[in-house]
Amino acid sequence: MTRSIADQTIAELGGHASVLVHQRRDHAELERLLHELGTTTGTAQEEVLTRLDRLVFSHAFAEEVVLWPVLRRVLPDGDQLTRQVEEEHQEVNELVSALERDGLDDPRRPERLARLAEVLREDARDEEDVLFPRLQERLTPGELRALGRRWAIVRRVSPTRPHPTVSRRPPGNALSGLPLTLVDRTRDVVDAGVRRVPDRFAPVGRAVSQGLAAVAGVVERVPLARRGDGPPTSR
Repeated sequence: MTRSIADQTIAELGGHASVLVHQRRDHAELERLLHELGTTTGTAQEEVLTRLDRLVFSHAFAEEVVLWPVLRRVLPDGDQLTRQVEEEHQEVNELVSALERDGLDDPRRPERLARLAEVLREDARDEEDVLFPRLQERLTPGELRALGRRWAIVRRVSPTRPHPTVSRRPPGNALSGLPLTLVDRTRDVVDAGVRRVPDRFAPVGRAVSQGLAAVAGVVERVPLARRGDGPPTSR
């Protein structure tokens, strides 16, 4: 009988370098940020949402590029299992895009935030209780550690913003990853600066951020960025 990785020791998961340990650690940080998100409002909530975005989207990108192809290779039902998680990732992309687009005063914001928290928690449970125990059965501890090293490298150079029209599968996500990462992480720096500079300089920073968002939109619409996906996550 498979056991959730939430109930296993670090040694059982393959050691500190194991991809399963990396995943569980990120899920714990996710839960902490979701709690903080629910206890803040206004610009403070926006800052928490930004930190949440950086965690969630880099984590999901590394999963889609590194982990899910392995699951599809080693499990007979891997395609079906990863497709379910990809649908959850897609919904997260669409929810965060809507939150960014419509701003703090949109009446649908509380409902969207609640749904975002629900989907993220459901995604973490699916992975910890179903996908990762199945992966653990098929890989040795050494293979889990090797996969963890690859996952950690990709996560450090992954996009940090929602990109709902990009493929959730290779080759589209891998091909669009580098340009989107450069744009996203530059926007992160610009947006952080906007929150800290005097108000008279903020419009310039916001204009730069909007320009970078437009560049990301161009990258998302390149046909290569959409290759490899299919219904129901393709857009």
